[in-house]
Amino acid sequence: MKIIADFDKCEGLGMCEAMANDFFEVDEDEDKVVVLDDSPTEADRGHVFAAVQACPVLALTLEG
Repeated sequence: MKIIADFDKCEGLGMCEAMANDFFEVDEDEDKVVVLDDSPTEADRGHVFAAVQACPVLALTLEG
């Protein structure tokens, strides 16, 4: 599984960071998400999936 961020959609709202701060961080200067680790382990996939689903602007997707 790989995390894909659409920076054109991202508004830096931070829901992903609040739910999975080991994988997402909002750059305060750019107000865009930074994916810290784009390939979560099997153990983290449920946690990351929930964070991706929480994005109100649908800027995050999972591939694979």
